[in-house]
Amino acid sequence: MIIFGTKGYLYQLAILTLVCGRCGNPSAHTLRKRVNKFTLFFVPLFPFSTKYATQCTFCGAEQQVSKEQAEQLQAQGGMGGGPGAGPGGQAYGASPQQPYQQP
Repeated sequence: MIIFGTKGYLYQLAILTLVCGRCGNPSAHTLRKRVNKFTLFFVPLFPFSTKYATQCTFCGAEQQVSKEQAEQLQAQGGMGGGPGAGPGGQAYGASPQQPYQQP
């Protein structure tokens, strides 16, 4: 008897200040990565699906983004900034992030 299945993992990559496409408010958005892995005997073996999305913390709207867009957004202002970075990875005195608009 072989027991197999899937398991999902959710990673929070960054918290960004963007203008929401649904509610129009400039608010914090979380950039998330969802990875589904194939499991055998409850041991995760390999990923078979990876998706990226942003979610507005004001209205809860979620929007799918491509891997390239996610990497670009993470580079613009993600967590874990360099020296002199303040909370959320942004340098003190840095200008606010440009709003993200889907093409």
